[in-house]
Amino acid sequence: MLDVNRIKDILPHRYPMLLVDRIVEIDEKRVVGLKNVTANEHFFQGHFPGFPVMPGVLIVEAMAQCGGVLALRGVADRANKVVLFASIDECRFRSPVTPGDQLRLELDILRRRAGAIKMKGRAFVGDRLAAEAVLMCAIADRPGDGRAAR
Repeated sequence: MLDVNRIKDILPHRYPMLLVDRIVEIDEKRVVGLKNVTANEHFFQGHFPGFPVMPGVLIVEAMAQCGGVLALRGVADRANKVVLFASIDECRFRSPVTPGDQLRLELDILRRRAGAIKMKGRAFVGDRLAAEAVLMCAIADRPGDGRAAR
């Protein structure tokens, strides 16, 4: 299990864009993470007043960040790497995610090649499927000195 501090050791994301609170399962081909969706999230101020719904693009981003942990976990020089979207396919939003929900983000590797990884991601609230997508990500060299903002 990885807490948010260990996640920040792997990913360069920081508030307000770090969207994974905990990794509860990880191996060579699969990762399961959690995102606690709270009423004070910055995006709820405008999406939508009186009917707060987590934007779908942020659900997909949370999936990708979980996948990024999986992709970078075994990379020795990960401080010099970044995981970037290459494509998002078969993306479907099944039900809204609202304050108080806990997203369970499940990603399975479909294919891994040098510099690229393809994953099937699903986001659940309890047993309810909220979103799913096939994500292709590129593992690229980070510009600059590679030091994350810590």
